[in-house]
Amino acid sequence: MFFKKKRDTMASQDQPTETNQVASTKTIVLVGHCMPDQFMIKTAVKRALKGVKIKIINDEAKLQEHRNPGSVLLVNRELDGRFETLNGIELIGRLANGDEGPVCLLISNIEEAQQQAIDAGAKPGFGKSDLYASSTADLLREAIGSS
Repeated sequence: MFFKKKRDTMASQDQPTETNQVASTKTIVLVGHCMPDQFMIKTAVKRALKGVKIKIINDEAKLQEHRNPGSVLLVNRELDGRFETLNGIELIGRLANGDEGPVCLLISNIEEAQQQAIDAGAKPGFGKSDLYASSTADLLREAIGSS
């Protein structure tokens, strides 16, 4: 009996709430992150946006599939993988083409880098130290709602 009750309680905790349920066709794409960071960021995104599709990309060729307004790219400041550049801000500058490009957010704790990314065409991003902050969840919801 105890196990059934506990299982039912755990199942109800996993149910999406009205504030974090996502009704979007957009895909969150983690770009240029190492394995440990991929796990942390993916977990934070799943908490903030229940039901959203998440892809992990670490090379330029696979990135091409997501150069459209249906993607929200969470770009690492220093890219890990096979990209034409190792600089996430440069990559954002190439990809953020207004209405035709994806929504881009820089993942970095460095304020100066965040401003450079915004100047290059990104939406305001966040640092890894703020992954589980409510402000990060708000930024993610705003990005997924952007067109």
